[in-house]
Amino acid sequence: MCIRDRACTGGAATGGHGRRRGGHGQRGCLPICVVESVGEHVREVAVGDMVVPVFTAQCSECPDCLSDRSNLCSKLPNVPGSMPRDGTTRFSFASTGEPIRHFISVSSFTEYTVVDVTHVVKFDAAFPPEMACLLSCGVSTGVGAAWKVAAVEPGSNVAVFGLGAVGLAVAQGARMRGAKRIIGVDLNPDKFEIGKRLGITDFINPNDTGGKTVSQVIKEMTGGGADYCFECIGSTSAMAEAFQSSRMGWGKTILLGVVGNATPIGIPSHDIIRGRSVIGSLFGGIKPKNDIPMLAQKYLDKELELDEFITHQMGFDEINRAFELLTQGKSLRCIIWMDGARENGV
Repeated sequence: MCIRDRACTGGAATGGHGRRRGGHGQRGCLPICVVESVGEHVREVAVGDMVVPVFTAQCSECPDCLSDRSNLCSKLPNVPGSMPRDGTTRFSFASTGEPIRHFISVSSFTEYTVVDVTHVVKFDAAFPPEMACLLSCGVSTGVGAAWKVAAVEPGSNVAVFGLGAVGLAVAQGARMRGAKRIIGVDLNPDKFEIGKRLGITDFINPNDTGGKTVSQVIKEMTGGGADYCFECIGSTSAMAEAFQSSRMGWGKTILLGVVGNATPIGIPSHDIIRGRSVIGSLFGGIKPKNDIPMLAQKYLDKELELDEFITHQMGFDEINRAFELLTQGKSLRCIIWMDGARENGV
C-alpha cells in the first residue's frame, strides 16, 4: 500500500474504488499478479507468469524509450483513468453498468485487473511476491533517484526530506553509491531507527532545531550545504527548504514528492545562476523492463534491502486498518493479501 492510494481515497478505503472527478475510480498501485489471460498480439508474457504492473509504460520503440535521458514513454503516455491505447475503461459495476475508471494504469485493489503489456514486468515465479511488489514503485523510485537521476558520487553529503518508503529508499541508494553523510529530515522520530539501518547517518527533526531553519542546520553540519538534496514529501515549502539546503556552486535538489494542482514553487534565480540546480524525478528515472529485474537481482544477491520496508501484512478485509496505520505514520509498506493469495503463493 502506497501513500498515493491514501491520497486518492481521502485516507480511507472505499471498497477498492473511490469517488473521483468523472465517476468512480479503481485504486491500488503496488501489485504483484499472476497472468490470467493475454490479448491476441501479446507475446512478452503468458498465462501463469508472475508480473508486476507499473504506472509508467515502456514500449521500447519510441525516442524516449530508446534514449538514456528519459523514462517517459512518448508512444503511450499515462492517460488518467483509462487504458493507454484507446482511452476506454475495462471496469464497471455489475449491477448498473456504470464505468469504474482505472488508476494510473495499474488498479490493483481488485482480484482482477486489466493492464497494457507495456506496463508489466515479468518476474521469476520463485521470487518472493511480497518483495516484488515493493519494486513496482516506492523502492525503485527512491533507489533510482539516487542512482540514475542524481548519480550520487562517492564521498558526497546527502540530505533526504521525508523518511517514508521513498525517502528511505533514496537513503539506501545513496549509501550504495558511496555517500559519506546521509542526513534524514522528518517530523516522525519513529522513522529514525529504521533510517539508520538503511543508510541514514544523521537526523534532523524540524521541530527540534533550536529556532534555526533546517537549511541552516544542514549547512552547519556539512560546511556549506549538501551536495544532493532529495524532497520526498510533496510539499512546496519542503522543496524550497531542500533547495536552500543544497551547496552553492554545485548542489542538486531532486524533487520526488508530488504536489497537487501543479502548485508553483519559488526559487531565487540568482541561486540557479550561481550553480545550484533542480531536477525532477519520476519513478526515479527507472525504465521498468530494464531496471526492475536488475534491482530484483540485487535483492537476491543481498546488495539491496527490501525486507525492512514491510512493516505490516494483512488481508484485504483489513484494508481500512492499513490506511489508518499509513495515515498515522506507523507503516512504511503494508502488504495486502487477496483472499487465498498468500496460501497459494501469490
